[in-house]
Amino acid sequence: MAFTRKRQREQQLQLYSRERFSLLLLNLEEYYFEQHTAHHIQHKGSQKERKIRGSLKICSKSVIFEPDAISQPIIKIPLRDCIKIGRDGENEANRHFAKTVSGAISLIFSQVYFIKEHNIVAPYKIERGMMEYVFELDVSGKVEDVVETLLQLHRASCLDKLGDQTAMITAILQSRLARTSFDKNRFQSVSEKLHMECKAEMVTPLVTNPGHACVTDTTLYFQPLNGYPKPVVQIMLQDIRRIYKRRHGLMPLGLEVFCTEDDLCSDIYLKFYERQDRDDLYFYIATYLEHHVPERTAEGYTLQWQRGLLSNYQYLLHLNSLADRSCSDLSQYPVFPWVIGDYSSSELDLSNPETFRDLSKPVGALNQERLERLLTRYQEMPEPRFMYGSHYSSPGYVLFYLVRIAPEYMLCLQNGRFDNADRMFNSIAETWKNCLDGATDFKELIPEFYGDDVSFLVNSLKLDLGKRQGGQLVNDVELPPWARSPEDFLRKSRAALESEYVSEHLHEWIDLVFGYKQQGQDAVGAHNVFHPLTYEGGVDLNSIEDPDEKVAMLTQILEFGQTPRQLFVTPHPRRITPKFKSVSQPSSYNASTADSPVSPGEESFEDLTEESRTLAWSNIARLEPQEQHRIHKEAVTGIAVSRNGSSIFTTSQDSTLKMFSKESRMLQRSISFSNMALSSCLLLPGDATVISSSWDNNVYFYSIAFGRRQDTLMGHDDAVSKICWHDNRLYSASWDSTVKVWSGIPAEMPCARKQHFELLAELEHDVSVDTISLNAAGTLLASGTKEGTLTIWDLTTATLLHQIPCHEGTVGDTAFSPDSRHVLSTGADSRLNVIDVQTGMLISSLTADEPQRCFLWDGNSVVSGSQSGELLVWDLLGGRVSKRIQGHSGAVTCMWMNEQCSSVITGGEDRQIMFWKLQY
Repeated sequence: MAFTRKRQREQQLQLYSRERFSLLLLNLEEYYFEQHTAHHIQHKGSQKERKIRGSLKICSKSVIFEPDAISQPIIKIPLRDCIKIGRDGENEANRHFAKTVSGAISLIFSQVYFIKEHNIVAPYKIERGMMEYVFELDVSGKVEDVVETLLQLHRASCLDKLGDQTAMITAILQSRLARTSFDKNRFQSVSEKLHMECKAEMVTPLVTNPGHACVTDTTLYFQPLNGYPKPVVQIMLQDIRRIYKRRHGLMPLGLEVFCTEDDLCSDIYLKFYERQDRDDLYFYIATYLEHHVPERTAEGYTLQWQRGLLSNYQYLLHLNSLADRSCSDLSQYPVFPWVIGDYSSSELDLSNPETFRDLSKPVGALNQERLERLLTRYQEMPEPRFMYGSHYSSPGYVLFYLVRIAPEYMLCLQNGRFDNADRMFNSIAETWKNCLDGATDFKELIPEFYGDDVSFLVNSLKLDLGKRQGGQLVNDVELPPWARSPEDFLRKSRAALESEYVSEHLHEWIDLVFGYKQQGQDAVGAHNVFHPLTYEGGVDLNSIEDPDEKVAMLTQILEFGQTPRQLFVTPHPRRITPKFKSVSQPSSYNASTADSPVSPGEESFEDLTEESRTLAWSNIARLEPQEQHRIHKEAVTGIAVSRNGSSIFTTSQDSTLKMFSKESRMLQRSISFSNMALSSCLLLPGDATVISSSWDNNVYFYSIAFGRRQDTLMGHDDAVSKICWHDNRLYSASWDSTVKVWSGIPAEMPCARKQHFELLAELEHDVSVDTISLNAAGTLLASGTKEGTLTIWDLTTATLLHQIPCHEGTVGDTAFSPDSRHVLSTGADSRLNVIDVQTGMLISSLTADEPQRCFLWDGNSVVSGSQSGELLVWDLLGGRVSKRIQGHSGAVTCMWMNEQCSSVITGGEDRQIMFWKLQY
């Protein structure tokens, strides 16, 4: 559970300093400057005089005294309520005798707070009236400096305008930071080399702590100006796993560092005063990580989620993190959806769709009657218009859920008070009902509802949270009837989140919160419009000159909540669930076998073949070369193999089609159709005819049985770059910027007469088409151009589905996944890109060291042929190369795999064909 872990870390740091004091005792936007060992002198000058030892904290808006004895309350005196500050015994008429007075400070004020008496977390006690407190410092020589600091801060607190107060306190803070620097004696090693140092603030929920950040060649350091909660925080660069730039207060000044892969709780969150400092530090650490940790993107996580490697819970955590949501920033706390809509039944039926909330609608649109009222107001509202007057995530909502484990945060946010007992988080069912019916309540949930820590549901701290109107005490959260215990509630909530229904519909909620329905007309159509200030870019704080207006705007934004950074601008793909999984054959073998009718007896063989494919791909890294043969004078461009595997046909830039015998290891035929290069080849079913494409604009048909050219298709105005065949239709791609679909090509062509070819469709492109591929069913075609555009076509209607500019430079190869849900492409830019077929979204992009000219894949793993001649085995879901296998002495230009996925043949620029086999 994110917040619990964060709190535990803070408590561990507090144990280091052995203080009851925490930064949560400060007001929002207040700083803790320094502390002094002191005594609070009670009843000074009387027989009851008593000295209480403790620590005096000087803060930007208050003075806090923390007694050593936990039975004594912490004392907080707001500086704005101070009437007089000075040395004890000092007065206007006797100022020149001040040096003779003991080292004590006198504060005369009209209001004081008493906090955590007996170390019990409870609403602050307030005492009003004219009072004087005297604090005697252990080091009397510091009294004058402390008094001067307090007088300066008092002047700032008493300024009429909030903006002027903030400006003066900021000036005081920056002056202090300028007079100090990072203590190099804190380096772990004398051999460390300092890379950079700058001023920054460490961010924790609701509060920040100023100091100095620095990074060396081995370590990231932060040294708080006040030495709290410990003198220095340090993180070894080798331990860092993730680093993100963050918005903080709507400004691009934040940096969050994680030493774990999946934890939402970071190890440090820094806010910088200058964007350049943030960017420089990020660049240095990111450069270090490039050699140690793979980069993570939303697209990479999407593919892992689609393929089932990530759970719905894990995927949402990653999206939140990528969208600037952090458990260190309550105004941008991670947001999770309500998924259950039934909190009244005695049993929770996860097989019933009626059990679930409609994930295609925001919370505010779930109640049609309420929505109509909101839309009426929206239509009558002047610009800028919004549908909802409150957000689905804000600091108040987060602490509403977490008050039982984070009471001090609630007290900090609400000036020392808990919320009204009837407005507390008392019941799951009541909260859900209010989200459905309330005029201003549209909140979603937080990750804790799907975690494994029940503490936020149980009043284990025995907090006095007040009495409700009916007289009952606020205690544990009331659970729905179907939950037997808090643990059972979380288990069933998590089961609901991972259920088939939610898996099939979660992409709709992602569209609303992180995706294309977050902003613009799509948001209006989805009834998903919030106040403009909640969106990234909704206001430019730097353009606001009036300091009061700027502070007020920032305060409003932070308290109201912020919309996540938009991650997707196209519809998010749905998850691949068992219900929707296709049984299409892999695209790495001849598609002519995919649609052949099978008898019931043959189905078991198909199942066995599928098992062998799965086994083969799980061991694909064990691919080993068996033999190699140089049979061409130029680069090999295409490979086709007879069904029994005995004859291998290859084309080459040397303009020849060759037939090689696997059994005799001898070249049997060499055919030349023209003096121009051949670009690809394929075998028609029955193994009687080979088709070759040529740079001379033609497609040639060669009869194996008769040993001669049967026919020529003169169908293009420029070189034919690639051909595919499916169900008596030929698909030809050309540099003339077209892909053409031809019919009239039977499986076995008679040699006695010329064939009539009918042009069925012409798929036009803007530039040369360099490669094409078909899905197993022959219903979709993917084409790649020389300018890096991948286009997906619906062949049933000859219409364009998606056009994605996903490469810089030529698309080298492309292929559909076995289930036809994804298309993989490689390009001259060395990238491997995965596109979701349904939405056209780029969902994964990996970068190789060099261009990958061709590949085979099963949807999860990839074997690619590289420019240098290596075969690379990719774990696509893990985003890494799992093995490199030395192969050709030049670029690998084409690849073929048998139906069982156990044998591979590659062709290369070294003019050779190589035979590979899996070694189990």
